[in-house]
Amino acid sequence: MTNLRVYVLIFAIASVYTTQLWAQKIEIGAGLGAMNYKGDISPYLQIGTAKLGGNLFFRYNLKKDLSFRASALMGSIAGDDKNSSDPFNQQRGKNFSTTINELSLTAEYNFFNYQYHRYHKDWSPYVFGGVGFMKFSPRDNPTADYKQNQIVLPFGVGIKYNIKGPWDLNFEFGTRKTFTDYLDNLGGNDPTLPKTQQNDYSKGDMYYYTSLTLSFKFIKIYCPPN
Repeated sequence: MTNLRVYVLIFAIASVYTTQLWAQKIEIGAGLGAMNYKGDISPYLQIGTAKLGGNLFFRYNLKKDLSFRASALMGSIAGDDKNSSDPFNQQRGKNFSTTINELSLTAEYNFFNYQYHRYHKDWSPYVFGGVGFMKFSPRDNPTADYKQNQIVLPFGVGIKYNIKGPWDLNFEFGTRKTFTDYLDNLGGNDPTLPKTQQNDYSKGDMYYYTSLTLSFKFIKIYCPPN
């Protein structure tokens, strides 16, 4: 009888942990961060031109090391030739500001078994990648007839940290590969500029998002019947 009680107790404890782990599959979060850009006006990533961005996301934790995330990102990017060390950019004297709205689906791979559990890591580095759709709107009138709705490829790295219980902090740096040269409203053969100030339109623009997010996991606590 004693052994039977021990087995029942072990089974009950295992059931509690299994139920808790299963319930952690759904997660929601929100965050703020900085958006940067690289293109004709800023050939290199310039931290000083960062603009505010915000994001919302829904995460589905399929396994301990694999998650899928649906995200919405809203923010803006900006640049000014005067901030460049390139004499060509300084002579041209162009500047821009563009708002960006993005929806994306990405997969995340956690390097550690990351879950709310006493026997698992309470932090983990991760990588992510996927596909997204973005709409951008330049401050000034478009200089050419280009599409402002574009496919993007988001990818990057991050770190997850469990604060307590269902609450997590995520720090993330992400890059967006685009298929347009007009995020800065400057691309192709610009008729308003002399030939000596034309752009290198063989290169597409890119933007970046560095964020700190707070997320909440829906954890169920199993209560055995009386």
